[in-house]
Amino acid sequence: IPDLPSRIGRSHRAFRPFSLEGCLDTALVAAAEVWFEKGTPPEGPFPVNNTNRSVGAMLSGYLEFLGCVPPPRPLSFSFHGVAGQSFGAFCASGVTLVLRGAANDYLGKGLSGGTLVVAPPEKSGFEPGRSAIVGNTALYGATSGEAFLLGRSGERFAVRNSGARAVVEGTGNHCCEYMTGGVVVVLGATGRNFGAGMSGGIAFVLDEDEMLERRCADEDLQVSPLETSEEDALLRELLDAHQRHTGSPRAGILLENWETERHMFRKVVPRKRTTMP
Repeated sequence: IPDLPSRIGRSHRAFRPFSLEGCLDTALVAAAEVWFEKGTPPEGPFPVNNTNRSVGAMLSGYLEFLGCVPPPRPLSFSFHGVAGQSFGAFCASGVTLVLRGAANDYLGKGLSGGTLVVAPPEKSGFEPGRSAIVGNTALYGATSGEAFLLGRSGERFAVRNSGARAVVEGTGNHCCEYMTGGVVVVLGATGRNFGAGMSGGIAFVLDEDEMLERRCADEDLQVSPLETSEEDALLRELLDAHQRHTGSPRAGILLENWETERHMFRKVVPRKRTTMP
């Protein structure tokens, strides 16, 4: 980007008019500036705890302020700990945030093109299909980007999602509520009221207990096996990405035994929708 170093210099006065001492994002912004100017990648992992809210939001706002979304060099940050609310909120295109630990409510709120990965610490004994790794209302209002979560989510996963793609190993109640676009893959059980008010997008659910139809919100949803080669390819692509980003054992088994395991997936779409997302 032309004149990027001088843009960064001028931004310190305009973008930082008040004290943000102690805010984790100030360290992320500083690391991004070094990456852009000197080519030195961000060091990590950064420790994070539940007092660190909206981690990554100021970084994405700063990139937009500089006029470099996506950034001239992709940015990737790693973290460890338990993040506060809204980890990865409004995460911009070209930014990847990887958390080893867990996150509270509203992970990826307004996700805007970035990539979020949450996985338990190595050798933790965590059982992805049984334990929650993120809180409620993850990916609320997401518009684009991807999220890969090695564990279950709380309630209202991907509410009002309009374009993001996500893989999670199980969800609570009200998953995909008011969803208008994007793709959600659930590798385990869901709660009740699945897809309430869903008017677009597509969900793939591993329906091992054959209870998905009973858990769906109403008759406006169509629940069916995989029907086309395009659906098959899309699901396998997301499973492969999930396995690469998180090391998911479940995704690995599914891919290794695809011809057998694919028959347990159910596709959920609004009955009135006629095109792929």
